Amino acid sequence: MLFTNNDLKTFSEEHINLKSAKVTKYREQVNRLRNNLTDYIRDNPEYGLVKMLHSGSVAKGTALSSINDMDVGVYVKSNHVAGVDDQAIITYIRDALVKVYKRYGMTEDQFSLGTHCVKVNFKGTGLDVDVVPVIYSGQDNDLGYLINKDTGERVLTSISLHKQFVRKRKESHPNYAQMVRIIKWWRKERDFKMKSFLIELIWAHIADTEGIHNDIHEALKHFFRYVVQTELLDPIIFTDNYEQSAVKLEASGCNIFDPVNPENNVARTLDFSKRNRIVEESEEALAYLVHGIQSSTKGISIQSLKNIFGSSFSF
Repeated sequence: MLFTNNDLKTFSEEHINLKSAKVTKYREQVNRLRNNLTDYIRDNPEYGLVKMLHSGSVAKGTALSSINDMDVGVYVKSNHVAGVDDQAIITYIRDALVKVYKRYGMTEDQFSLGTHCVKVNFKGTGLDVDVVPVIYSGQDNDLGYLINKDTGERVLTSISLHKQFVRKRKESHPNYAQMVRIIKWWRKERDFKMKSFLIELIWAHIADTEGIHNDIHEALKHFFRYVVQTELLDPIIFTDNYEQSAVKLEASGCNIFDPVNPENNVARTLDFSKRNRIVEESEEALAYLVHGIQSSTKGISIQSLKNIFGSSFSF
């Protein structure tokens, strides 16, 4: 084999992974948002906001180098938004954040309405923070309802339990986060639809059932083969937070369930066309990977891997 695991690790570190300095800077900005909100809530206990929690790929350690936004969840008291529609909740959050952060020097134009969130723009760095409302009525483990951006439904979730789920896989399988990032990069380069959350769950299932190989190319072969062989039709269920009996499998399509909510089939919107594209892309990527491994010249090997990782790939 012409390339080594170190070659793939080097490419990942130089092109795919978000640099630690940026991670620190982004987290500091989110922490300032969160700390300022905490201070305001302390001084105004009657206020409708409860707390802000850092969520998304940066919080989980699976962010790509190309990221330019971050996600946080703002928990809002359910009685403050009872009986109003989802867009009104977004507007409520936006107006509340403007009121809170005006005293910290932020201006109203830094807060804009999105379809499922409020976008906060940091003028200095250009970083955007998507503030997603979580409707909260005091449940344990930060359980609350968010507005699903794909369906518009209110879905039970927990930012804390999701981060705990990922942390557990990272601790038992050191390659977990890196392999999530690599598949997200492959999806981006190939330009097809596949939710980041879905990628995390497939890798978590592989980690739980068979383990993740330390060599990147072996782990990649495992992932692509899993997708091709199962066509994503094998149920994926996690029992970290509920019993398997709590899940009701759906008769048609994919069954890949949220590890926090047994009623949330993450793959429900993955219709035949989308699923078939993922399977075809995986089959093609597996062929390129095997060809790259078996190639007799470095040039052929690099070209094969460029078809997976994009034109910037080299070793």
